[in-house]
This record gives sequence, C-alpha cells and structure tokens, in this order.
Amino acid sequence: MMRYDLDRDHSLLHVRPEGALEAEDFEQLVQLVDPFIEESGGLDGLIIETSKFPGWENLAAMVRHFRFVRDHHRKIRKVALVTDSAIGDLAEHIAAHFVAAQVKGFAADQLEQAKAWIAEAE
Repeated sequence: MMRYDLDRDHSLLHVRPEGALEAEDFEQLVQLVDPFIEESGGLDGLIIETSKFPGWENLAAMVRHFRFVRDHHRKIRKVALVTDSAIGDLAEHIAAHFVAAQVKGFAADQLEQAKAWIAEAE
C-alpha cells in the first residue's frame, strides 16, 4: 500500500509506501499522474519517502512497479529518495544506470531539502 500526493503547482509527486506494494497502487498512480504528464509534459520531481523499502505483495506487483518505472522515468526530471535505510544509497547508485531522471538520496529528516533540490533550476 502507498499514499501519494500530486502537487500540481510544483509539478511534484510525493509517494509514501506504507506496506507491501500492490499492483493496484501503480494502477491508481497511473490514473493520477498520466493526465498531468499529458498536460504538462512531465514532472519536475518525484519524492519517495519511506523508513525502509516495504517490498512487494507478489510478483505481479513487482512487475507492475518495474513497468511504471520503465514508462515514466523519462518524464520525471528528478527523483529524491528520502530515507535512512541503506537501500536509499544503493538505489541512488543503481538507478543512475537505468533511469533518465537525476536521483539523489536524502536522510529521513531532510524532506524540505529534497523539495528544494527538486525546485532548483538546471
């Protein structure tokens, strides 16, 4: 399960996983995000805020997650990982090889810094 908010004024999607990720989470996310991306041309940023990576409910959820990343990574300028989990550092380095977005890790108490980084002009 995950919670998410789309800040249309700042072109920012904020995602907070709160349990094992489900395929339906990504279906709902697509319904929210895709119309905005269609209108605006993309997202300035995605913030993923979690204390630890919650895993997936099943294989279908994992596949849907990877499909979401594949279909959207070129439409998101920056991804901020806000977590104290070691997976944050690992994901930052691995993601750089697979996604077009800039990816940067932030400590769990640095949500405002993550938002400021996304807002920075290139």
